[in-house]
Amino acid sequence: MLHLSHRKKLIIIFIIALICLGLQFLFHQAYLAKLIITLVGSLISISMIIEMINTIRSGRYGVDLLAILAISSTLFIGEYWASLIVLIMLVGGDTLEDYAANKANQELKSLLDNSPQTAHKLVNDSTVAINVNDVLIDDILLVKPNELIPVDGTIIKGSTLINEASLTGESQPQAKEINDSIMSGSLNGDNSIYMRVTKLAKDSQYQKLVRLVEQAQQTPAHFVRLADRYAIPFTIIAILLASWAWWYSKDIRRFAEVLVVASPCPLILAAPVALVAGMSRSSKEGIIVKNGNVLEKLASAKSAAFDKTGTITSGMLSVDCIHRLNGISQLDILYLAASVEQESSHILGRAVVEYARQKHITLAPLESLKEVTGNGVQAVIAGKVIKVGKLKYAAPDSPMEPLKTTAIYISADNILQGYITFIDHVRPEANETMQQLHNLGISNLYMLTGDQSAIAKQVAHQVGINQVKADLLPEDKIRELKKLTKKQRPVIMVGDGVNDAPCLAQADIGIAMGANGSTAASEAADAVIVKDDLMKVISAIKIAKNTLKIARQAVLLGIFICSVLMIIASFGYLPAIYGALCQEVIDTVAILWALKARFIKN
Repeated sequence: MLHLSHRKKLIIIFIIALICLGLQFLFHQAYLAKLIITLVGSLISISMIIEMINTIRSGRYGVDLLAILAISSTLFIGEYWASLIVLIMLVGGDTLEDYAANKANQELKSLLDNSPQTAHKLVNDSTVAINVNDVLIDDILLVKPNELIPVDGTIIKGSTLINEASLTGESQPQAKEINDSIMSGSLNGDNSIYMRVTKLAKDSQYQKLVRLVEQAQQTPAHFVRLADRYAIPFTIIAILLASWAWWYSKDIRRFAEVLVVASPCPLILAAPVALVAGMSRSSKEGIIVKNGNVLEKLASAKSAAFDKTGTITSGMLSVDCIHRLNGISQLDILYLAASVEQESSHILGRAVVEYARQKHITLAPLESLKEVTGNGVQAVIAGKVIKVGKLKYAAPDSPMEPLKTTAIYISADNILQGYITFIDHVRPEANETMQQLHNLGISNLYMLTGDQSAIAKQVAHQVGINQVKADLLPEDKIRELKKLTKKQRPVIMVGDGVNDAPCLAQADIGIAMGANGSTAASEAADAVIVKDDLMKVISAIKIAKNTLKIARQAVLLGIFICSVLMIIASFGYLPAIYGALCQEVIDTVAILWALKARFIKN
């Protein structure tokens, strides 16, 4: 009985209740019924005392004292049926909390239920079904209509509509064509496609989310401890009122009648249920929150810091401007650069080639292609050695100084012909996100970036951030966060890269942009935005504020009703058995109120 689950305890207590009803009212064995209920009540009380001691040892306050006193006092005065109802109330409340937690968290658990298991690998023009964990990078897979994408990859043949709702919360299917990336766990539409694998199953988007689900434990938040603290004065007042009623009436029954309706169930159930409901609400919005502590901190956040590249900006560089020298045209500069970079995997090279394709430029065939890691690429075009890359590599004798912005330089036979600059576009929702943060009372906005100061300040000014710290290494970012005073905390840190992971772990609330971000950032963060949308930060904060508001309402509502009933019971107008039944109603009202957090609109 001491180590059974709440559900099993409830079933056993119901069976015992039916047996005792039969003993008393069918076989007229009231004494035997009383004996059985007393024995069960004693065992449950011992179990609760052990839990309370363990709770106190863990650094939190025990809130079961009133329940133990209610059971003990009703048994002492012979109100064993009232004691049985209190037992059903307590164990039933715990069982309802377990059910609410499972129900409220079903969006997260559905990720595990729908995990891709098999893949169709292309082998010698035929497909073979293999376990998803046996898929290797660069394997070619067939994805049939209405199948789950098994791993992350790129479409190499066909086009389709992909439903990413389980990953991003986006209900509208996304059109995908050749060269588009697709994520594991998303659902293919009505067309077959062939894909090239870019990540192993264990590294794919879906498995990353599964790991986050496994971390999303229902950890009691600080607010639950606040609920425990509500119980300290409430317990003292209840015991004093019960003692006064006993002294005033000279009847010990009055003591038990007050304590029966003073059970702290609304305090210990309402807050956790609300927090679990809020976590579920977040998951429906494409935000995975790892535990209830995160919601409380989000609700009271006073500062927010952002990485630049991939967070405030899209992280996808594109050609900004083509600068020509020595009389050569801009199209010729682009032609030379794109031709040399056409087989490069470098982010700037891909951007140049994509821009050339948009301009419908036919690229030159290459001779003697050579890549110098960290410097650039060279090839022979029309008998000339064309170099593309850093200035000192492309034209080592050029008197020109390297630009302070992102650029590549193009030379022919070591003579500089021109250069191309790049831009990282600001996310379209970034400015509105900053405005909304101000509206929510988060006025301290920071940009912490490793990028150059001039670029960082330009981007920050564009989106409305006035405090910029640039040229930072990861340890510098941590140092900047540590400088924030108590009045500026809790602080939110939003980032996406591997270099952001230490910062996300250091901040009071780390939020990772997980759609295109690194696994390290997602695992270090307290919350992960699955859809690539910065406005989800605002959604997370609003959900947190609503959740904490509802949690407080549920707790205070339970306390208010209990207080009214205690006063009524202290004057002898509420017999113990009716008080126990009323307590069931209080618990149900408080928990149902707390579950509103799962459905409330922002």
